[in-house]
Amino acid sequence: MSHAKLFIPGPVEISQETYEAMCTPMIGHRGSEFQQLYAAIQPRLQTLFGTTGPVYLSTSSAWGIMEGALRNTVIKKVLNCCGGAFSDKWYDVAKRCGKQAEALQVEWGQPILPEQVDARLATGQFDTVTLIHNETSTGVMNPLAEIAAVVRKYPDVILIVDTVSSFSVVPTPFDELGVDVLLTGSQKALALPPGLAIFAVSPRAMERASQLSDRGYYFDFHEFHENHTKNMTPSTPCIHTIYGLRQKVEEIFAEGVAQRYERHAKLNAIVHDWVASEGFHHFAPEGYRSKSLTCIANNKGIDVDKLQKLMKQNHAIAIDGGYGKIKGKTFRLSNMGNETEESITILLNALDESLSHL
Repeated sequence: MSHAKLFIPGPVEISQETYEAMCTPMIGHRGSEFQQLYAAIQPRLQTLFGTTGPVYLSTSSAWGIMEGALRNTVIKKVLNCCGGAFSDKWYDVAKRCGKQAEALQVEWGQPILPEQVDARLATGQFDTVTLIHNETSTGVMNPLAEIAAVVRKYPDVILIVDTVSSFSVVPTPFDELGVDVLLTGSQKALALPPGLAIFAVSPRAMERASQLSDRGYYFDFHEFHENHTKNMTPSTPCIHTIYGLRQKVEEIFAEGVAQRYERHAKLNAIVHDWVASEGFHHFAPEGYRSKSLTCIANNKGIDVDKLQKLMKQNHAIAIDGGYGKIKGKTFRLSNMGNETEESITILLNALDESLSHL
Protein backbone atom coordinates (compact mmCIF):
# COMPACT_ATOMS: atom_id res chain seq x y z
CA MET A 1 0.00 0.00 0.00
CA SER A 2 1.37 3.41 -0.95
CA HIS A 3 2.06 5.73 1.94
CA ALA A 4 2.03 9.52 2.05
CA LYS A 5 4.55 10.84 4.56
CA LEU A 6 2.70 12.69 7.30
CA PHE A 7 3.43 16.37 7.92
CA ILE A 8 0.01 16.82 9.51
CA PRO A 9 -0.39 17.89 13.16
CA GLY A 10 -0.87 14.30 14.27
CA PRO A 11 -0.59 11.43 14.02
CA VAL A 12 2.95 11.95 12.76
CA GLU A 13 5.45 9.62 11.14
CA ILE A 14 6.67 6.67 13.21
CA SER A 15 10.21 5.37 12.82
CA GLN A 16 11.10 1.84 11.85
CA GLU A 17 12.94 1.48 15.17
CA THR A 18 9.74 2.28 17.07
CA TYR A 19 7.71 -0.16 14.99
CA GLU A 20 10.29 -2.87 15.67
CA ALA A 21 10.16 -2.17 19.41
CA MET A 22 6.39 -2.50 19.31
CA CYS A 23 6.78 -6.00 17.87
CA THR A 24 8.37 -7.24 21.09
CA PRO A 25 6.48 -10.42 22.14
CA MET A 26 3.33 -9.90 24.19
CA ILE A 27 3.37 -10.32 27.97
CA GLY A 28 0.71 -10.46 30.64
CA HIS A 29 -0.21 -7.11 32.16
CA ARG A 30 -0.52 -8.48 35.69
CA GLY A 31 2.87 -10.14 35.89
CA SER A 32 6.41 -9.20 36.81
CA GLU A 33 7.48 -8.61 33.19
CA PHE A 34 4.98 -5.78 32.80
CA GLN A 35 5.88 -4.39 36.22
CA GLN A 36 9.51 -4.23 35.10
CA LEU A 37 8.52 -2.51 31.84
CA TYR A 38 6.36 0.05 33.68
CA ALA A 39 9.03 0.76 36.30
CA ALA A 40 11.84 1.03 33.74
CA ILE A 41 10.29 4.00 31.91
CA GLN A 42 9.27 5.96 35.02
CA PRO A 43 12.55 7.81 35.69
CA ARG A 44 12.84 9.20 32.18
CA LEU A 45 9.15 10.09 32.00
CA GLN A 46 9.55 11.92 35.30
CA THR A 47 12.45 13.88 33.85
CA LEU A 48 10.45 14.80 30.74
CA PHE A 49 7.48 15.86 32.89
CA GLY A 50 9.73 17.72 35.30
CA THR A 51 8.34 15.94 38.34
CA THR A 52 9.49 13.79 41.23
CA GLY A 53 6.03 12.25 41.42
CA PRO A 54 4.41 9.41 39.48
CA VAL A 55 3.68 9.50 35.76
CA TYR A 56 0.57 7.51 34.87
CA LEU A 57 -0.25 5.62 31.66
CA SER A 58 -3.79 5.44 30.29
CA THR A 59 -4.89 3.31 27.35
CA SER A 60 -6.98 6.03 25.73
CA SER A 61 -6.59 9.14 23.69
CA ALA A 62 -5.68 12.26 25.64
CA TRP A 63 -9.38 13.13 25.62
CA GLY A 64 -9.96 10.34 28.10
CA ILE A 65 -7.78 12.11 30.65
CA MET A 66 -9.12 15.51 29.63
CA GLU A 67 -12.63 14.33 30.50
CA GLY A 68 -11.43 12.33 33.49
CA ALA A 69 -9.62 15.33 34.94
CA LEU A 70 -12.91 17.24 35.00
CA ARG A 71 -14.64 14.38 36.78
CA ASN A 72 -11.80 14.17 39.32
CA THR A 73 -11.46 17.86 40.15
CA VAL A 74 -14.50 20.05 39.47
CA ILE A 75 -16.79 20.57 42.46
CA LYS A 76 -17.87 24.19 42.06
CA LYS A 77 -17.29 25.48 38.53
CA VAL A 78 -14.68 25.14 35.80
CA LEU A 79 -13.24 27.94 33.69
CA ASN A 80 -12.46 26.57 30.23
CA CYS A 81 -9.91 28.70 28.36
CA CYS A 82 -11.18 28.58 24.76
CA GLY A 83 -9.47 29.77 21.61
CA GLY A 84 -9.61 26.97 19.07
CA ALA A 85 -11.33 23.73 18.14
CA PHE A 86 -9.90 21.61 20.94
CA SER A 87 -10.09 24.11 23.77
CA ASP A 88 -13.65 24.99 22.72
CA LYS A 89 -14.50 21.30 22.82
CA TRP A 90 -13.26 21.04 26.42
CA TYR A 91 -16.02 23.48 27.42
CA ASP A 92 -18.60 21.26 25.68
CA VAL A 93 -17.18 18.16 27.39
CA ALA A 94 -17.40 19.85 30.80
CA LYS A 95 -21.10 20.53 30.29
CA ARG A 96 -21.70 16.98 29.06
CA CYS A 97 -20.13 15.76 32.29
CA GLY A 98 -22.74 17.74 34.18
CA LYS A 99 -20.26 20.31 35.46
CA GLN A 100 -20.91 24.01 35.92
CA ALA A 101 -18.69 25.57 33.27
CA GLU A 102 -17.87 28.93 31.73
CA ALA A 103 -15.88 29.64 28.59
CA LEU A 104 -13.16 32.26 28.65
CA GLN A 105 -13.48 32.73 24.90
CA VAL A 106 -10.95 34.48 22.68
CA GLU A 107 -10.98 34.74 18.92
CA TRP A 108 -9.45 31.76 17.12
CA GLY A 109 -5.81 32.61 16.44
CA GLN A 110 -5.43 34.72 19.58
CA PRO A 111 -3.74 33.57 22.82
CA ILE A 112 -5.24 33.25 26.27
CA LEU A 113 -3.65 36.02 28.34
CA PRO A 114 -2.88 35.72 32.07
CA GLU A 115 -4.76 38.90 32.93
CA GLN A 116 -7.91 37.46 31.35
CA VAL A 117 -7.63 34.37 33.56
CA ASP A 118 -6.92 36.52 36.61
CA ALA A 119 -10.02 38.65 36.04
CA ARG A 120 -12.30 35.61 35.94
CA LEU A 121 -10.69 33.82 38.90
CA ALA A 122 -10.96 36.99 40.99
CA THR A 123 -14.75 36.50 41.00
CA GLY A 124 -14.31 33.46 43.25
CA GLN A 125 -16.69 31.39 41.12
CA PHE A 126 -14.20 28.75 39.97
CA ASP A 127 -12.28 25.86 41.49
CA THR A 128 -10.75 24.50 38.25
CA VAL A 129 -9.18 25.90 35.06
CA THR A 130 -8.53 24.02 31.82
CA LEU A 131 -5.85 25.22 29.39
CA ILE A 132 -4.55 23.83 26.14
CA HIS A 133 -0.91 24.84 26.02
CA ASN A 134 -0.52 24.47 22.27
CA GLU A 135 -3.82 24.86 20.39
CA THR A 136 -3.17 22.61 17.41
CA SER A 137 -6.09 23.92 15.34
CA THR A 138 -4.77 27.50 15.28
CA GLY A 139 -1.03 27.15 15.85
CA VAL A 140 -1.21 29.26 19.01
CA MET A 141 1.03 28.46 21.96
CA ASN A 142 -0.48 29.96 25.11
CA PRO A 143 1.80 31.49 27.79
CA LEU A 144 1.72 28.55 30.19
CA ALA A 145 4.19 29.79 32.79
CA GLU A 146 2.47 33.16 33.13
CA ILE A 147 -1.01 31.61 33.35
CA ALA A 148 0.17 29.02 35.88
CA ALA A 149 1.60 31.86 38.02
CA VAL A 150 -1.80 33.56 38.00
CA VAL A 151 -3.62 30.39 39.00
CA ARG A 152 -1.20 29.83 41.90
CA LYS A 153 -2.55 33.06 43.42
CA TYR A 154 -5.79 31.16 44.07
CA PRO A 155 -5.03 28.24 46.42
CA ASP A 156 -8.35 26.50 45.85
CA VAL A 157 -8.13 26.48 42.04
CA ILE A 158 -6.87 23.38 40.20
CA LEU A 159 -5.05 23.88 36.88
CA ILE A 160 -5.41 21.19 34.19
CA VAL A 161 -3.09 21.56 31.19
CA ASP A 162 -3.15 19.71 27.86
CA THR A 163 0.37 19.49 26.40
CA VAL A 164 -0.58 17.02 23.67
CA SER A 165 1.27 18.88 20.90
CA SER A 166 3.92 20.66 23.01
CA PHE A 167 5.23 17.85 25.21
CA SER A 168 8.91 17.13 24.44
CA VAL A 169 8.92 20.08 22.00
CA VAL A 170 9.38 22.75 24.69
CA PRO A 171 9.96 22.37 28.44
CA THR A 172 6.76 21.87 30.48
CA PRO A 173 8.11 21.40 34.03
CA PHE A 174 5.17 20.13 36.07
CA ASP A 175 6.50 20.65 39.59
CA GLU A 176 8.12 24.02 38.88
CA LEU A 177 5.02 25.44 37.19
CA GLY A 178 2.70 24.27 39.95
CA VAL A 179 0.32 22.61 37.47
CA ASP A 180 -2.13 20.10 38.98
CA VAL A 181 -2.80 17.83 36.00
CA LEU A 182 -0.43 17.75 33.02
CA LEU A 183 -1.40 15.40 30.21
CA THR A 184 -0.17 14.43 26.79
CA GLY A 185 -0.85 11.88 24.07
CA SER A 186 1.34 9.45 22.20
CA GLN A 187 0.63 10.39 18.59
CA LYS A 188 2.15 13.85 18.26
CA ALA A 189 5.68 14.93 19.24
CA LEU A 190 6.38 11.55 20.87
CA ALA A 191 5.91 9.99 17.41
CA LEU A 192 4.02 6.92 18.58
CA PRO A 193 0.72 5.51 17.34
CA PRO A 194 -2.47 6.96 18.85
CA GLY A 195 -3.99 5.28 21.89
CA LEU A 196 -1.81 6.11 24.89
CA ALA A 197 -2.27 9.08 27.24
CA ILE A 198 0.45 9.98 29.73
CA PHE A 199 -0.16 12.28 32.69
CA ALA A 200 0.93 13.58 36.08
CA VAL A 201 -1.31 14.61 38.99
CA SER A 202 -0.42 16.85 41.92
CA PRO A 203 -1.19 15.93 45.55
CA ARG A 204 -3.70 18.81 45.56
CA ALA A 205 -5.58 17.30 42.65
CA MET A 206 -5.51 13.86 44.27
CA GLU A 207 -6.97 15.39 47.42
CA ARG A 208 -9.67 17.13 45.38
CA ALA A 209 -10.53 13.82 43.70
CA SER A 210 -11.06 12.21 47.11
CA GLN A 211 -13.92 14.66 47.67
CA LEU A 212 -15.81 13.48 44.58
CA SER A 213 -17.87 10.29 44.58
CA ASP A 214 -18.82 10.38 40.87
CA ARG A 215 -15.38 10.28 39.27
CA GLY A 216 -16.14 6.92 37.65
CA TYR A 217 -13.70 4.03 37.36
CA TYR A 218 -11.73 4.02 34.10
CA PHE A 219 -10.26 7.50 34.65
CA ASP A 220 -10.33 7.58 38.44
CA PHE A 221 -7.06 9.19 39.56
CA HIS A 222 -7.04 7.16 42.77
CA GLU A 223 -7.29 3.91 40.80
CA PHE A 224 -4.32 5.01 38.71
CA HIS A 225 -2.29 5.81 41.80
CA GLU A 226 -3.14 2.62 43.65
CA ASN A 227 -2.06 0.56 40.65
CA HIS A 228 1.01 2.72 40.10
CA THR A 229 2.33 1.70 43.52
CA LYS A 230 2.42 -1.86 42.10
CA ASN A 231 3.87 -0.75 38.72
CA MET A 232 0.57 -1.52 37.02
CA THR A 233 -2.36 0.22 35.37
CA PRO A 234 -6.01 0.00 36.47
CA SER A 235 -7.18 -1.61 33.23
CA THR A 236 -5.56 -3.67 30.49
CA PRO A 237 -2.89 -1.44 28.92
CA CYS A 238 -1.78 -1.17 25.29
CA ILE A 239 1.40 -3.09 25.97
CA HIS A 240 2.77 -2.85 22.42
CA THR A 241 2.56 0.97 22.51
CA ILE A 242 4.28 1.01 25.91
CA TYR A 243 7.11 -1.00 24.36
CA GLY A 244 7.26 1.76 21.75
CA LEU A 245 7.26 4.38 24.50
CA ARG A 246 10.23 2.69 26.15
CA GLN A 247 12.14 2.83 22.87
CA LYS A 248 11.12 6.43 22.28
CA VAL A 249 12.22 7.76 25.65
CA GLU A 250 15.54 5.97 25.25
CA GLU A 251 15.91 7.67 21.86
CA ILE A 252 15.01 11.07 23.32
CA PHE A 253 17.66 10.78 26.00
CA ALA A 254 20.22 9.52 23.49
CA GLU A 255 19.60 12.69 21.47
CA GLY A 256 19.52 14.82 24.60
CA VAL A 257 16.39 16.52 25.93
CA ALA A 258 17.79 20.03 25.46
CA GLN A 259 18.97 19.10 21.97
CA ARG A 260 15.47 17.85 21.18
CA TYR A 261 14.00 21.21 22.17
CA GLU A 262 16.63 22.96 20.04
CA ARG A 263 15.92 20.74 17.03
CA HIS A 264 12.20 21.48 17.16
CA ALA A 265 12.87 25.22 17.46
CA LYS A 266 15.28 25.16 14.51
CA LEU A 267 12.93 23.20 12.24
CA ASN A 268 10.04 25.46 13.20
CA ALA A 269 12.14 28.51 12.32
CA ILE A 270 12.97 27.03 8.90
CA VAL A 271 9.26 26.68 8.17
CA HIS A 272 8.64 30.24 9.40
CA ASP A 273 11.34 31.52 7.03
CA TRP A 274 9.57 29.75 4.17
CA VAL A 275 6.23 31.32 5.15
CA ALA A 276 7.80 34.78 4.95
CA SER A 277 9.62 34.07 1.69
CA GLU A 278 6.42 32.89 0.01
CA GLY A 279 4.41 35.92 1.11
CA PHE A 280 2.06 34.02 3.39
CA HIS A 281 1.00 35.21 6.83
CA HIS A 282 0.87 33.38 10.15
CA PHE A 283 -2.53 32.71 11.69
CA ALA A 284 -1.09 33.10 15.21
CA PRO A 285 0.45 36.41 16.32
CA GLU A 286 4.15 36.98 16.88
CA GLY A 287 5.27 35.73 20.30
CA TYR A 288 2.49 33.15 20.60
CA ARG A 289 3.33 30.72 17.79
CA SER A 290 3.64 26.98 18.18
CA LYS A 291 7.08 25.37 18.03
CA SER A 292 5.70 22.02 16.85
CA LEU A 293 3.65 23.11 13.84
CA THR A 294 2.88 26.17 11.75
CA CYS A 295 -0.66 27.34 11.01
CA ILE A 296 -0.42 29.40 7.83
CA ALA A 297 -3.09 31.96 6.96
CA ASN A 298 -4.30 31.62 3.38
CA ASN A 299 -3.94 35.35 2.70
CA LYS A 300 -3.05 34.60 -0.94
CA GLY A 301 -6.35 32.83 -1.55
CA ILE A 302 -4.86 29.63 -2.91
CA ASP A 303 -6.91 26.47 -3.45
CA VAL A 304 -5.82 24.61 -0.31
CA ASP A 305 -7.71 21.45 -1.24
CA LYS A 306 -5.91 21.31 -4.60
CA LEU A 307 -2.57 21.95 -2.86
CA GLN A 308 -3.18 18.97 -0.60
CA LYS A 309 -4.02 16.77 -3.57
CA LEU A 310 -0.93 17.83 -5.52
CA MET A 311 1.30 17.19 -2.53
CA LYS A 312 -0.12 13.71 -2.07
CA GLN A 313 -0.28 12.72 -5.74
CA ASN A 314 3.08 14.12 -6.87
CA HIS A 315 5.19 13.93 -3.72
CA ALA A 316 3.53 11.33 -1.45
CA ILE A 317 3.30 13.97 1.28
CA ALA A 318 0.25 14.69 3.43
CA ILE A 319 -0.31 18.21 4.76
CA ASP A 320 -3.33 19.56 6.62
CA GLY A 321 -5.85 21.87 4.97
CA GLY A 322 -7.06 23.66 8.08
CA TYR A 323 -9.34 22.52 10.88
CA GLY A 324 -12.96 23.22 11.69
CA LYS A 325 -14.25 26.68 10.82
CA ILE A 326 -10.85 27.77 9.43
CA LYS A 327 -10.55 24.87 6.99
CA GLY A 328 -9.33 26.26 3.66
CA LYS A 329 -8.62 29.60 5.30
CA THR A 330 -5.43 28.10 6.73
CA PHE A 331 -3.17 25.12 6.20
CA ARG A 332 -0.85 23.48 8.71
CA LEU A 333 2.63 21.98 8.53
CA SER A 334 4.05 19.86 11.33
CA ASN A 335 7.73 19.80 12.29
CA MET A 336 7.37 17.62 15.39
CA GLY A 337 8.54 14.17 16.28
CA ASN A 338 11.30 12.62 14.19
CA GLU A 339 11.68 15.39 11.60
CA THR A 340 15.08 16.67 10.49
CA GLU A 341 16.44 19.54 8.42
CA GLU A 342 16.55 17.16 5.47
CA SER A 343 12.92 16.07 5.79
CA ILE A 344 11.68 19.64 6.29
CA THR A 345 13.65 20.76 3.23
CA ILE A 346 11.98 18.00 1.19
CA LEU A 347 8.59 19.19 2.44
CA LEU A 348 9.22 22.83 1.54
CA ASN A 349 10.66 22.00 -1.90
CA ALA A 350 7.56 19.91 -2.62
CA LEU A 351 5.36 22.81 -1.52
CA ASP A 352 7.21 25.18 -3.84
CA GLU A 353 6.73 22.81 -6.77
CA SER A 354 3.05 22.25 -5.97
CA LEU A 355 2.32 25.95 -5.49
CA SER A 356 3.76 26.61 -8.95
CA HIS A 357 0.87 24.56 -10.39
CA LEU A 358 -1.92 26.46 -8.63
